[in-house]
Amino acid sequence: MKFGLWTANGALNSKPVFTAFAKGIEKLGYQYVINKPSDIEVIWSVLWNGRMQRNKIIWDRCQKEKKSIIVLEVGCLYRGTTWKIGVNGVNSKAYFGPKGNDSKRATELKLYAKDRNLQDGDILYAGQHQKSGQWMNENHATSHLHTSISEIRKYTGKKIIIRPHPRSKLKINLSQYANVELQNPNKIIGTYDDFDMHFTNVSAVINWSSNPGVIASLAGIPVFVGPDSLAYNVSNTAWKNICNPIVFDRTQWLNDLAYTEWTIPEIETGFPLKRLTSGLI
Repeated sequence: MKFGLWTANGALNSKPVFTAFAKGIEKLGYQYVINKPSDIEVIWSVLWNGRMQRNKIIWDRCQKEKKSIIVLEVGCLYRGTTWKIGVNGVNSKAYFGPKGNDSKRATELKLYAKDRNLQDGDILYAGQHQKSGQWMNENHATSHLHTSISEIRKYTGKKIIIRPHPRSKLKINLSQYANVELQNPNKIIGTYDDFDMHFTNVSAVINWSSNPGVIASLAGIPVFVGPDSLAYNVSNTAWKNICNPIVFDRTQWLNDLAYTEWTIPEIETGFPLKRLTSGLI
C-alpha cells in the first residue's frame, strides 16, 4: 500500500502533521510519495478554498473511482495540539476507526462532558465556511440558516445570535427577522487561527456539521445539528424542544470522540493510521 501526501495543497499549519503522518506510514512498513497520485491519497481539509482548493480535484477523482481518501485537519478537542485523521471526511461521514471504545483515551486527554450549565439564555447559530465540502453546496448553507431561524420562531421569540465563520462572509439579510443579532467572532491573540466560541449566556447552539456543535456538547450546552455532525448522536432533532432540550448520556459518544484526534507524537507512531486500515479500499 502506497500513500500520496498532497503537502502542496495544505494550510501553513499542516506541515508538521504531514511530516508526522509520513513517519507513521514508514513505521507501519508502507511507502509514500509527495504530491503525486498513489493508492491512497492524503489531503488537508475539505475546505475547497485558497491553498486547499486544488484538493477538490483529488477528492472528486477518488469519489469517481471509489477510492479511499484520508483527510487531515485541525482538531477541535485541543486546537493546535490534536489533529483529526479520518477516511473520506472530517465529520460523521468519515471513518475514524472502530467505535465502542472505552474511556482510556478520553481520560488520558482529560476530556470530559460537562453537565448542562444553563437553563435559560440566548440561542446561538454557529456558522461554518460556505465553501466547505461539509455542505452539499453553498445554497445549502444559506437555506440552513433561513430554515433554522424560521423553525425556531415557531416556538420562541428568544434572541438568536448569528455568528458566521470568521473567514466566510454571511450571505443573508438579517433585518427581516426580529430579535436576531449578528455577532462576529474574535481572534484569540497569539494563536495561528483560533477564534473565541463565546458560549456565555447561551442555552442552545445550532450548527450543521462543524466544530462548534462538538465543543458546545462538551461544554454542556444542548445542540441542534445536522446528521453529518460528530455531535449528532447527542443532538436534539425536534425544533419544538428548543426551549426544553433533551439531555443525553454522552459517555460513549465522548469515548469514541477521543479517538478522532491525535497529537503529533501519536501520529508519528503510526497508531492512528493503523486504526484506519480496515476502512481503506
